[in-house]
Amino acid sequence: MEDLLFGLKSLTVQNIIMFAIGGLLIYLAIEKEYEPMLLLPIGFGAILANIPFSSAIGDEGFLTILFKSGILTELFPILIFIAVGAMIDFKPLLKQPFMLFFGAAAQFGIFFTMSLAALFGFSLKEAASIGIIGAADGPTSIYVATKFAKHLLAPISVAAYSYMALVPIIQPPIIKLLTTPSERRIKMKPKFDVSISRKVEILFPIVVTIIAGVIAPISVALVGSLMFGNLVRVSGVLDRLSKAAQNELANIVTLLLGITIGSTMTAEQFLNPKTLLILAMGLVAFMFDTAGGVIFAKILNLFLKEKINPMIGAAGISAFPMSARVIQKIAQKEDPSNFILMQAVGANVAGQIGSIIAGSLILLLVK
Repeated sequence: MEDLLFGLKSLTVQNIIMFAIGGLLIYLAIEKEYEPMLLLPIGFGAILANIPFSSAIGDEGFLTILFKSGILTELFPILIFIAVGAMIDFKPLLKQPFMLFFGAAAQFGIFFTMSLAALFGFSLKEAASIGIIGAADGPTSIYVATKFAKHLLAPISVAAYSYMALVPIIQPPIIKLLTTPSERRIKMKPKFDVSISRKVEILFPIVVTIIAGVIAPISVALVGSLMFGNLVRVSGVLDRLSKAAQNELANIVTLLLGITIGSTMTAEQFLNPKTLLILAMGLVAFMFDTAGGVIFAKILNLFLKEKINPMIGAAGISAFPMSARVIQKIAQKEDPSNFILMQAVGANVAGQIGSIIAGSLILLLVK
């Protein structure tokens, strides 16, 4: 009987708090449907990791084995990028190359928060890992944190994925604060008459990989895996592999990634003032990325004859396709006849590339 009660007697208040946090993530996944494929495994992984003497973690625990083989080796983030690349259609961006600027402008929050974290006493590498939360790109956040701040991987990963899930809640108030109703009602002519040849679609991932790789070789793993997945998609000769990457690969790796990240949320590592500060600064990064894109679009409108709906700038973050959907929803609420989804998707796809380049620049400059 004493042995049976050993686990119960070892239960601490901190463990119970972590059970509650894990339960909250599961609630948001099921009840609110906020990124259920990520938040549900993360929440359950947190519960598994905080059961006293859990056999799921430790030297022989399966979650620790997954962490060492999939996260520390950077395998899971790279596989996720291959899957994401196979899912992305770059045609909306190729039809509107101008949208690349929004993918760059919406990374402002990364560098602002990086500076803020340094002021709060974090080392340069820790600050870089915290700032990248603003990319709204979970795999990039994990990749950079694995390189620079393994001890902060849990709060950084949870913040990145949580804020991605909360895009419909975080972005609208910021957009409405920075724009007027008349600006939100600006209509943009879609580029339906522009055709993209199959040759261009095939050359795009190859050329992007070479250019990005030559400029910043450290970006090859991130950019290369994303573009390889896209090349499989557009090649037209690997339909089975493309579908497998979009479905089986994406589902399996996301499942393993989520529960493994959740297992790093032990009470000892997670329940401390530093974690709360990281979560707060991650939110700041996310908010400033959104604001940076909107403000950039408003500045451009001072010089353009054909005005841009400034909400498009907010879609320059990497949360694809959630951010584009949010922008379209706000636009139609202001004017049911306003359709700017194509432009928002173009900016959102640019954000995917922008977040990887921003992460690679941080790796290059800080290293």
